[in-house]
Amino acid sequence: MVESFIRYIQFEKRYSPKTVISYQTDLKQFENFLEKEYDGTIAQDANYGLVRSWIVSLVEDKLDNLSVNRKIACLRSYYKFLLRQEIITKDPMMKIKILKTKKKLPHFVNESDTAILLDNVNYGQGHAGQRDKLILELLYGTGMRLAELISLKEEDVNLHARTIRVLGKRNKERVIPFGESLVEVIKEYKRLRNKEVSKQEHPYLLVTDDGSPLYPMMVNRIVKKYLKLFTSVEKKSPHVLRHSYATHLLNKGAEINAVKDLLGHSSLAATQVYTHNSMEKLKKAFDQAHPKA
Repeated sequence: MVESFIRYIQFEKRYSPKTVISYQTDLKQFENFLEKEYDGTIAQDANYGLVRSWIVSLVEDKLDNLSVNRKIACLRSYYKFLLRQEIITKDPMMKIKILKTKKKLPHFVNESDTAILLDNVNYGQGHAGQRDKLILELLYGTGMRLAELISLKEEDVNLHARTIRVLGKRNKERVIPFGESLVEVIKEYKRLRNKEVSKQEHPYLLVTDDGSPLYPMMVNRIVKKYLKLFTSVEKKSPHVLRHSYATHLLNKGAEINAVKDLLGHSSLAATQVYTHNSMEKLKKAFDQAHPKA
């Protein structure tokens, strides 16, 4: 039934490829544990005691709580699937609780450094330099995810309306507005790309030097190269620019539900992590200005 479950989350639930691989790995690890410790018991026959025993073993092996919680989430999805398929009659996850984790605040580039990054850095001449600049401009100017950037098609960009259509997680589509300054960056990129790069048969906006579609490692490398210029940024990844986009919008007074929709979050809880930085700014203003502070 594990194979059926994987097909279900891949094709019906439309989980991301990364999540599908993670769930496959987690279930394989669980089955290996059962085979070794409990005489070949298969996952669908495990009870609460066996599940709890595996979780305890993970903790004893010093696996971090976030990773353990992901494995718990995997098993919850798996046993709910088995219940719906009437393969089992009792959910062994009913009494399993997630582990406590420290709340991690998102890393972000401050506004002054962002302005320098986008307006004063020398990206070099030609297509490659303009592409690198556009990658950073799009990640910060729209808050899109790495996978969304790579899959961005030329037809998804409306320069007249200044909007970009993005296909997010689980094939959810959203439209993101962008600023006037980004229009000229996109136009110049397309001009240089069409002039310097051999056209290949694919619909994607951003390409490598030989005209192939971008790939994750390349984008990560480009973003890290330029974020290295700012020592204040602890983490250097495309997601840091997404965090910066959300944090700066909230700092400027954007309504949190609007930011939720722009980011493509399914719940407000995912967006609320960015309000910490805004709250710190509000507290500072209160301490400086309020008579009773």
